[in-house]
Amino acid sequence: MPIHRHFKLHKPDGYISQFIYKSSRKKKVLGELFDFPEGTMSIGRLDELSEGLLLLTTDGKMSHFVTSRKVEKEYYVLVDGLITQDAIDKMKKGVFIGIKGEKYLTNPCDARTLATPPNIAPRNKRIRDDRHGPSSWASITIREGKYKQVRKMTAAVGFPTLRLIRVRIGNVLLNDMKAGDVEELHNFGKDSLED
Repeated sequence: MPIHRHFKLHKPDGYISQFIYKSSRKKKVLGELFDFPEGTMSIGRLDELSEGLLLLTTDGKMSHFVTSRKVEKEYYVLVDGLITQDAIDKMKKGVFIGIKGEKYLTNPCDARTLATPPNIAPRNKRIRDDRHGPSSWASITIREGKYKQVRKMTAAVGFPTLRLIRVRIGNVLLNDMKAGDVEELHNFGKDSLED
């Protein structure tokens, strides 16, 4: 029986959640950050502009489990404007977003405003400054993972996402990892992820 290896990574913005990118346009890939063992795959994805916790494994069954609806994924989002309780309540109940040209109603989720900005290092590239109006932070926890779902949810309630950081997958936390940091997870299994 093969011995699988598992990692957690703080994916910086500007990287894609792949190891190979075949195109004439150069993209930064995960293999540039660490010498991962052969057969390592990212569990789920974060789009190029998104940051934060990404799990990687050599175990396809573990990858399938983590991407299932059994495991929560929590995101901190910086949005354009001062997000309202009404917008938070709408996201909690579910909002319509576009997926592959079709309208899709998101499942109920946990959402809340963050009274103070999270203790996360600033991005390398400036997002914008206060001359363009106020911004605010929220936490959104989902169990599904449609393409750019959290960004689409905040836009659907009138508060476009300026910055998105995944901070938790199940019970695995980003904590104080810096962008680009990689940690190998020992004794990692389903019990590390379920509530």
